[in-house]
Amino acid sequence: MADNAWLIAGLGNPGARYQHTRHNIGQMVLDELLDRMGASYTRTKVGAKAVGARLGEGGPKAIFAISEGYMNVSGKPIRKVMDYFNVPPETLLVVHDEVDLDFGRLKLKRGGSEGGHNGLKSISEHLDGNRDYLRLRVGVGRPPGQMDTSAHVLQKFSAEEQKELPGVIDRAADAVESVLLEGLTTAQNRFH
Repeated sequence: MADNAWLIAGLGNPGARYQHTRHNIGQMVLDELLDRMGASYTRTKVGAKAVGARLGEGGPKAIFAISEGYMNVSGKPIRKVMDYFNVPPETLLVVHDEVDLDFGRLKLKRGGSEGGHNGLKSISEHLDGNRDYLRLRVGVGRPPGQMDTSAHVLQKFSAEEQKELPGVIDRAADAVESVLLEGLTTAQNRFH
């Protein structure tokens, strides 16, 4: 993979403890995309796992990456992958959990605030404050009652949510493909 590639970054935390938590839905979406392409991650020297692939024959070049560190420090390895592959912020798409959206709801946007999301804050910080990158926000819902937001996102999905989760992940992977193949506006019209 060389210039003019997209970087698709799936946010989450490493290790079995966090594997199926709400905070890791970004990584789950990337896993689905890699399954569709028959690809697998390779360890890099920058603290991320990554793989380069094309979406379909003659499709756009993309690098799919997940940080091997925790969510709140994901910006540094993502920036290093961007630098290595010469990916500008305009072709960075970050897939992440979003508590301000109902479970399963998707929202695509370019730029804006990080909304309290530590993974996005870390990325913006390592892009020297540049927020002009794409985000696929995957709804995981608000915490119930007085539950702390950080406790909520670090929990596994409820039994009811787990029944719907494969469909949510599949639809989010479709949204990523749509952005790369059809552009942001078309993808927004299809998935909002």
